[in-house]
Amino acid sequence: MSEISPLVRLVDDDDAFRESQKLFLSMCGYEVKDWADPVRFLEEDDPRVPGCLVLDIRMPEMTGLELQRALYVRGNKLPIIFLTGHGDIETAVYTMKYGAVDFFEKRGDPLKLRDSVSKACERSRQYWRQKKEEEKFEETFNSLTNREKDVIVLAAKGASNREIADQLGIGQETVKMHCSNAYGKLGVRSRLEAYQWLQKVPGDVFKEKAP
Repeated sequence: MSEISPLVRLVDDDDAFRESQKLFLSMCGYEVKDWADPVRFLEEDDPRVPGCLVLDIRMPEMTGLELQRALYVRGNKLPIIFLTGHGDIETAVYTMKYGAVDFFEKRGDPLKLRDSVSKACERSRQYWRQKKEEEKFEETFNSLTNREKDVIVLAAKGASNREIADQLGIGQETVKMHCSNAYGKLGVRSRLEAYQWLQKVPGDVFKEKAP
């Protein structure tokens, strides 16, 4: 299945500037969607589509900084490139603290913006590739029965069949059966491979369960 093409989101209340930037980025080969209202952007944008956000700092209803915080609270990982007519170091540092990838003055070099958009979109693509990979591992791990999970985690941590049997209150042959089933589902052939595979599952499957 092919990857979704990155989308450049452009949020700026200055209609003329927004249209000029949309035209420029479109000519650079990007799919661009624009909003004058940050609130509508929050309501309409699909955060699952990779890409980046080119965002004005100063807007009347919701500032760019307020929108950035709203995205941060929602766990939205979209890379943000800030544009401002009045740049200052303090504001730039603040935006970077909350995940902005770049900060430009509106009258700056458009080629620098183009290059920054390219890097931000690639960063977003990498994030979603990794997330999809983690979801595949999580889905496969969750296809195991609860007992298979218990057995394979203990086996991967180095416990012997006898130790697993004693801890779970089952026979050693049952341990072997569950371990074999788990190997087949995970596509591994040894406890070392199982350990390496389980490390790729989101969260910590090796964490001790609360009694």
